[in-house]
Amino acid sequence: MATAKQLDDLTECSICTEVYTDPRSLPCVHTFCLKCLETYCKDKQPGDKQACPLCRKEFTLPSNGVSDLPKNFFVGKFLQMKELSSVESKTSPCEACSGDDESESEVQNVASVYCVECQMKLCQNCKRVHRKSKLTRSHRLVDIGDKMSVESLCQSMPPSYCDQHSDKKLEIYCFDCKLVICMMCYFKSHKDHKCSDVNEVEDEFRKLMTTDFDNISAGVDKCKKMLQSLDKEKDGFSERVRKTGIKIGETAEKLKQMIDDHKEKLMNVLSSMQQKRMKEIESVREEIERQ
Repeated sequence: MATAKQLDDLTECSICTEVYTDPRSLPCVHTFCLKCLETYCKDKQPGDKQACPLCRKEFTLPSNGVSDLPKNFFVGKFLQMKELSSVESKTSPCEACSGDDESESEVQNVASVYCVECQMKLCQNCKRVHRKSKLTRSHRLVDIGDKMSVESLCQSMPPSYCDQHSDKKLEIYCFDCKLVICMMCYFKSHKDHKCSDVNEVEDEFRKLMTTDFDNISAGVDKCKKMLQSLDKEKDGFSERVRKTGIKIGETAEKLKQMIDDHKEKLMNVLSSMQQKRMKEIESVREEIERQ
């Protein structure tokens, strides 16, 4: 069960580290705020090459600048889902019956559901009216708040519309431009490109992502096992070093004690020889003096 807190990484621009505003995608699929890209590319002219702030892969600035870069509808949906699943949304006013002079203390004006088709937050009273009306009774209503899963929200979101033709749904994927486009865009600009129905491409991408995910998961598991093996080897090596150090210290102490004992023994022998020789010399000396 994912909530708004778990959507932060998906809805945060890596340039300004804030929630996306008008997210735009580069050909490398990395996404940034439009205002951040405008600042980043302010010294560039249309047709110039610019590197992606993350992967450094170069792209060509469109004829009208970064504003011509495609919108990231996927991130846009996540922003909408994040708002609906946030705790703050539980206290937002109803967008159908609340006016400018509404009071935040009025419970009946607090939105409790979101109409997917109307894209409006509704209170309980408006929800009942929505359900009774013939025009809106079939609309999908989503509960507002963090109890709603992201998966359910994603399935409930309305289809995305073209940013060039606001009344046309995105139905076609252009492989050459790596863009999701509407039928009008296809006939106007992408007719000679390799295109396919977005639903078919979605299934292919889903299979590819599933395969990639399985491969990555297997790689992660393999890396975890390797790390565990390295940690075990590290701990074992550290233990062996510790024991060897103790053994070296004990051996050194034994050798030191042996040297000290041998030194003392040699010193004793030397002292005994000195005393014996000194007595002999003194005896000879006394004999000579008597003579």
